[in-house]
Amino acid sequence: MNEDAIAVFIPLTAIFMSLLIPIVFAIVDYKRRRDIVEANHKERMAAIERGMEAPQLPESFYLSMKPPRRSSYLLPGLIWLFIGIGLFVALGAVAGEDVRFFGLIPAGVGLAFLIYYVVEGRKLPPAAAGSPPAP
Repeated sequence: MNEDAIAVFIPLTAIFMSLLIPIVFAIVDYKRRRDIVEANHKERMAAIERGMEAPQLPESFYLSMKPPRRSSYLLPGLIWLFIGIGLFVALGAVAGEDVRFFGLIPAGVGLAFLIYYVVEGRKLPPAAAGSPPAP
């Protein structure tokens, strides 16, 4: 192959892989959830066949399989904030005074994430916010 053909395949491979990875993740996650539901169904059917009372399914079983995470906005907020601050300083040193204010855009996004993190943390019940449950 010549170098031009290889140069075309590199971006095509990058685009293909960036689209393929989330699709594969969704398929694997679906199969994992299906296996959990199938195992629970077999357990319930075995209990019914033996004449035992089938165990009640928890309500969270039908909701999301993953617990809600309050910290999901903390890390992106900090990353965006510090990227914005870094761009503000770097653009001010390299490109000049007028251009450096573009660094405030990602800093604003990070600040919005952090404000949302703090506000939503006050609305969560104590058990979901990370405190130990009351006895």
